[in-house]
Amino acid sequence: MWGIVPAAGQGTRIQPLAFSKELLPVGTRKEGAVERPRAVSEYLVERMARAGASKVCFVIAPGKSDILRYYGARALEVDIAYVVQPQPAGLCDALFRALPLIHPDEPVAVGLPDTIWFPDDGLARLPDDKLAFLLFPVERPENFDAVVTDEAGRVLRIEVKARAPATHWIWGAFRLPGRVLHELHALWLERDREDEYLGTLVNAWIAAGGEAVGVRAGEAYVDVGTLGGYREALGLLGVAGAASPAAE
Repeated sequence: MWGIVPAAGQGTRIQPLAFSKELLPVGTRKEGAVERPRAVSEYLVERMARAGASKVCFVIAPGKSDILRYYGARALEVDIAYVVQPQPAGLCDALFRALPLIHPDEPVAVGLPDTIWFPDDGLARLPDDKLAFLLFPVERPENFDAVVTDEAGRVLRIEVKARAPATHWIWGAFRLPGRVLHELHALWLERDREDEYLGTLVNAWIAAGGEAVGVRAGEAYVDVGTLGGYREALGLLGVAGAASPAAE
């Protein structure tokens, strides 16, 4: 299974930093008897590995070579590859930069590298035969992409940063077969690449007959891309870390 990590953003909400926001130290980890800082994106890579990913592709901007230096060719028990998004053109463009690596028969996991969430096996709880979103309850869903589902969990629509969303459940990561990623890419091209956000593209895909599900297995979700989120993440790890190997 492949993991795709869109890491081309500039992190303007938490600047100035002397390094890529994906390498922001959040918590620590132990390697034997040595304790060292942990980059925020490590949490996502570990969660992908726990779900079965053996390969992870970082989509980076041209100037973010520090991510390549940090992870190298292999880290956290997965092989690491890199592709470049030449210009900041949105999440859809970033994800499809990795498409040449993805075989239609291979499953894919996607997450955001400046977030920390629990449970750490959340991606493993998603089905691998359809587009499936891992959903989290949040207090301010208007800051995210809210996912409206029916009683069976089928996604009806995604409300992208809506002023008054119909639900407080948002997507924080997702899993899908490679063939669905290719289908989404084909639709994106048909729509003249107008979709910057994944939610609008998925809405069009559903309207054309595609199926997606939302799994309400998420318990806590923090966007570390702001100072407030950074402080919240430290607090979250202080509570959850004692019980979670992912936050040692």
